[in-house]
Amino acid sequence: MEVQVKILGIDPGLHLCGYACLEVDGNTENLVEAGVIRIRTSLALADKLNQIAEDTETILGRFKPHIVAVEELYSHYAHPRTAILMGHARGVILQKMAAAGVEVKSFSATRIKKSLTGNGRASKEQVQRTIQTLLALPQIPEPPDVADAIAAALCCATTMTHIVDTPTGQGAY
Repeated sequence: MEVQVKILGIDPGLHLCGYACLEVDGNTENLVEAGVIRIRTSLALADKLNQIAEDTETILGRFKPHIVAVEELYSHYAHPRTAILMGHARGVILQKMAAAGVEVKSFSATRIKKSLTGNGRASKEQVQRTIQTLLALPQIPEPPDVADAIAAALCCATTMTHIVDTPTGQGAY
């Protein structure tokens, strides 16, 4: 017997963190909510990370996801500092998931794009248009951080081969 699963997609960032909650029931994905956590740029790094941690806890409490999908870090050799800074945000988010006992799935950006568009090098606009079509949204999801979070959640949903009841009632795949 199939059960509904909630997947939370998160696109980590130090200025904007995109998030999206999907409810998956069989082959049907419904977007519950998507948005961004806005981090004040004037804050010190430690304070930014603390805000991300607090807001992540709030989102976890509100949606109570079964699984969280997070994009893996990517770094261009010319910009290693960007990956290090994003790693801080991603680390805080992963720690909050572990503390809450929520399963985390990580996906590379190319895998996410390929699962949605068939092309691992698809443009942001192509991903946004595909999400709009798949979820029958009235407009393209923006900003790109929101689209990236939705894309991560959708990618996770496509990896779920089947969902079965478990003794705990949580569902497993």
